[in-house]
Amino acid sequence: MPDVLRIGYEREDRLDRSRRIGWLDIGRISESSALVLGAGALGNEVVKNLVLSGVKDITVVDFDRVERSNLSRCVFFSEMDALGRTPKAEALARAAMRLVPEVSVRPIVGLVEDLETEDFGEYDVAFGCLDNFNARLHANSHSRSAGVPYIDGGMHGTTGKVFVSLPDGPCLECASNITHSKIAAMRYSCTGRDVSFFLPPVPAEITTTSVISALAVREGLRVLSKDAERLDGQMIYYDGLRSVYEVLEIDTDPHCPNHPGKTAKETKDDATINR
Repeated sequence: MPDVLRIGYEREDRLDRSRRIGWLDIGRISESSALVLGAGALGNEVVKNLVLSGVKDITVVDFDRVERSNLSRCVFFSEMDALGRTPKAEALARAAMRLVPEVSVRPIVGLVEDLETEDFGEYDVAFGCLDNFNARLHANSHSRSAGVPYIDGGMHGTTGKVFVSLPDGPCLECASNITHSKIAAMRYSCTGRDVSFFLPPVPAEITTTSVISALAVREGLRVLSKDAERLDGQMIYYDGLRSVYEVLEIDTDPHCPNHPGKTAKETKDDATINR
């Protein structure tokens, strides 16, 4: 006897509306694992989007602890977390699994720089939600060595950017310049702490964080779904005050240590901006 299609069945499927988007491969997404580096404002939003999108296996890495100044931008943190100085990774993981009980979110309280190439190799995609450029370069290099797509996000006030690095394309270091190298060892803390010199807190607000996390996770889902239209080696710049974004195509840097023996793409000498 054929299966009976019961009216209203779609209301009981958490991901029914997502399944109606042609390029989303929910089956592949639900079987994938993600590594989220950083459990601050961007990490909170990225994990929220991942668990609601069907990713069931997530690991979150962060050494820092919750403070009250985090609460205006971090959906998974509470006043009790700030009062108890709960490790960010643990607070995020616990709250995310309350939101979607069938997912597994594993917290690692530690430095991203302590992760080795084989650690990155355990995942299908890695998200950089970091406030330290040195840590971002570490994640970029080791994810590339492991053959894992790396999606890097960052914000400053009402502006932000997302960079998509696939194993055979340009990487984050290719998109860096001399200014980045000068600040590589700096850690831009939300509170201004844990630095050897005074550095004022970076301006930040939730709407920019939400936009950047949405762009990052959407590209991650396209990577996991094997979508042919996914970005590769491109930087998305977002300007919240003008409500516009630009896509900058990054060339492979022939001097980049992550591309031994490679040459720059010969399409154009300069990067191309697509509006």
